[in-house]
Amino acid sequence: MGGRYISLFWRLLVPNVTVLAVACVVLIIEPANGRIPALVGGLLVMSAVNVVLVRRATTPLARMTTLMRDIDPMRPGHRLPLPRPRSELTLLADAFNDMLDRLETERRESSMRALSEREGERRRVAAELHDQIGQTLTALGLHVDRLLAGTPPEMRDEVREVRDGVLASVEDVRRLARELRPEALDTLGLVPALTNLSERMTRRTGIQIRRTLDRDLPVVGEDAEVVIYRIAQESLTNAVRHGRPETIEMTLRAEADQVVLGVVDDGCGFVANGPSESGIRSMRERALSIGAELRVEPRGAGSGTRVVLEVPVWRR
Repeated sequence: MGGRYISLFWRLLVPNVTVLAVACVVLIIEPANGRIPALVGGLLVMSAVNVVLVRRATTPLARMTTLMRDIDPMRPGHRLPLPRPRSELTLLADAFNDMLDRLETERRESSMRALSEREGERRRVAAELHDQIGQTLTALGLHVDRLLAGTPPEMRDEVREVRDGVLASVEDVRRLARELRPEALDTLGLVPALTNLSERMTRRTGIQIRRTLDRDLPVVGEDAEVVIYRIAQESLTNAVRHGRPETIEMTLRAEADQVVLGVVDDGCGFVANGPSESGIRSMRERALSIGAELRVEPRGAGSGTRVVLEVPVWRR
C-alpha cells in the first residue's frame, strides 16, 4: 500500500519514552527521597499507558488471526478488512489478501486444467468402450444368434442365455460410455443433453423428473457447459441414491449475467457429513474451476434438498 503511516514501533516507543522523560524531570526537580508514593504512582501510570497502547496495537492482530482461521478455501472471495489507522497490520492484511487472490486464481486454473484432462480421458475411454468393446460384443452376440439355428434342441436354452447375456453386456457398455461422455453434449448441446440425462434416469429409476429448461441461453463456454452437466448428473444421482424422492425438479434459466441450474427433490433431506458429502465436495470443486457459485441446502426437515449453481456468462 502506498502512503506514509506512523510505525507501530514508534507508536509504542514514543509514549513510553515520554513517560520516562517526565518521570526523570520530576525526580530531578523534586528528588524522591522518602517519596515512595510518587514512584509508585509513576509506575502505575507507566503500566496503565503500556496496557492501553499494547492492547490497542494487538487487538487488530488478534481479530485478523481469527478471520484467517475462518477463511474457507471452498468458499472463495472472503477477504480481511484493512485495519485503521494504517500500520504494519494494514500492510500484513493487504499482503494476505493479495496472497488469497493468487491462491484462488492458481487453484481455479489448476482445477480447470485437471477438469479438461479428466474430460479428455473420459472422452477417450468412452470412445474405446463404444467403438471397440461395444462392437466386439455386438459381433459376438450376432455370431451366437447365428449358431442358435444349428444348435441341438437340448442346448438351445443355454445358448439363448449366452446370447442374452452378451446383448445385456452391450447395453451396459453403451450406458457406461454415455455416462462417461454424453454424445448429446458434444453433438446437440447442453439442453438436449440434460433432457436425455433426465429421461434415462427416469427410465432406470422410475422417479419422475420435471424439467424446465430454457433453450435461449447466453454463452457460458464449453468448459462451463461440461460443469453444468456434471453437477446436474451428480445432483440427480445423489437425490436418487440418498434422498429416495418421489419427484425431482430440474430447471435451467438465464438470470441477469448468469445461467442458473436448479435441482430440487422431495426426498428425506440433506444430511451433513453424510454419504453424499464426497459428491458435494466434487461439485464444489467443479464450480470453483469456472468461477461459479454452488449452494447445496436443505429445503426443510425431511422435505428434500435444493442444489443451485450460478454460472457467470462468458464474455469475449
